[in-house]
Amino acid sequence: MSNNFVAALQKKLPGMHPKSFTGLILVGLFLVALPLLLPLIYSTASISQLSKQSRQAVYQAEQIAHFSRILVDQTAAMERSVRLSLILADKSLLEGYYQGHGKFRETLQHLSTLPLTDKQHELVNIMNSSESAIFSRVQKISLAQRKTEIRNIDFTTLMDSAQEFLINGDVPVEHEVEAMQKMAGQANKITYWLLISLVPLAFLLAFGFSILITRPIRQIDDAIRAMGNGELSNTIKIDGPQDLQQLGERLNWMRLRLLEIEEQKSTFLQHISHELKTPLTSIREGANLLSEGIAGELTAKQSEIARILFANSIQLQKRIEDLLNFSALRAGKAALHIRKVAFRMILESVLHDQYLAITNTSLQIELLCPDLMLECDEQKVRTIVDNLLSNAIKYSPQGGQVKIHASVIDSRVRLDVHDSGPGIDPMDKDKIFDAFYQGRKAPQGHIRGTGLGLSITREYVLAHGGSIELLDTRKGTGFRVTLPLNRSTATL
Repeated sequence: MSNNFVAALQKKLPGMHPKSFTGLILVGLFLVALPLLLPLIYSTASISQLSKQSRQAVYQAEQIAHFSRILVDQTAAMERSVRLSLILADKSLLEGYYQGHGKFRETLQHLSTLPLTDKQHELVNIMNSSESAIFSRVQKISLAQRKTEIRNIDFTTLMDSAQEFLINGDVPVEHEVEAMQKMAGQANKITYWLLISLVPLAFLLAFGFSILITRPIRQIDDAIRAMGNGELSNTIKIDGPQDLQQLGERLNWMRLRLLEIEEQKSTFLQHISHELKTPLTSIREGANLLSEGIAGELTAKQSEIARILFANSIQLQKRIEDLLNFSALRAGKAALHIRKVAFRMILESVLHDQYLAITNTSLQIELLCPDLMLECDEQKVRTIVDNLLSNAIKYSPQGGQVKIHASVIDSRVRLDVHDSGPGIDPMDKDKIFDAFYQGRKAPQGHIRGTGLGLSITREYVLAHGGSIELLDTRKGTGFRVTLPLNRSTATL
């Protein structure tokens, strides 16, 4: 699912595919932040609108309250002017009324432009009609040539309407507050749903870009690990920004150079091994002829020297064969030649070849093996047993014991080889099968080998469909090799 999402993300953003790793990170941060910015922008706009509306509502409320007070004051002033004029029968006193009338009409005009409730509109109409009626009666007083018969003009309806309008001046504000509360609730609801829908999208984008960012790094890490493990056959290709692709090309170039160097090394090992093997064969045969007295009887010291020369020529031949076997394995030329052989005969033959080394260290050999026939490559199985026995002899102390136990379990041969040496350092356990690796504990009285024996042994065991493991022993070192009795039971 994640791979499908990443592929879809790459298809939808072809123009935004950055050329650098830094650009990829910046694009990822931008796209992840974008869904989170939408609720923030909407909230900011909503708050700005609410703020503007609240300022407008406060201003309108202040205007309504101000004009309400003016209406009440002007009504009282007009009533006072009319009453004085009637009481004193002085028409000049009506001048105050006419001034108040002008302000009253102007105030009503201003109120008509403000957002009023239906009740307030009704009160404005009542005040308008009442004040118009009063104005008509006052004009009769002004136009009369003699003392008017009008004794009183009723301002009660006008004053009551003005007072009621003043009392109801806060109603629009309350309506605006309710509207703003409703708007705020709606904005909060929309913001909440935006967060609910867009935050998962942001996390999904973050997940997708984390894969886009980490995948090329993981590919580079896998490529480096593969080269470190000697796996040089697969082409290195890094998906991602251009700079990481260029890094992948450099790694691939390094892989090809390592392959060339590996081929040169293999060729060198093959040539030098063959060049050394021919004269070594002559040395070993000559030493054997001397020790057997073919060229004449030897003294005790001469016989000892010939024996040492012969033993060391055999050890040197083993080193050369290890190099040849290793080269064949690396070149993929280690084909199996399967036939049925007696497994005990292979063990006894290897023990016979190691007779001098066993005698020199006075080792006790405990061999337990039933009579069984094994389908295998005899030469390679001999090499397996020889390498394990050589290690056991090499690390066993003078007068120690080497146990070689073979058994058949579930159509498979199990071979255990134990020595009584110092054991393997815990830090070496994960590396003992690596080519050219030599442990921290040096063999007693022997020169260090090439570090190829166990590596070749493992490859030959795996080629037969078997397994090899290091046993957990309290003393010494133990190896267990498991091989199928027949090729039909092998797990290749």
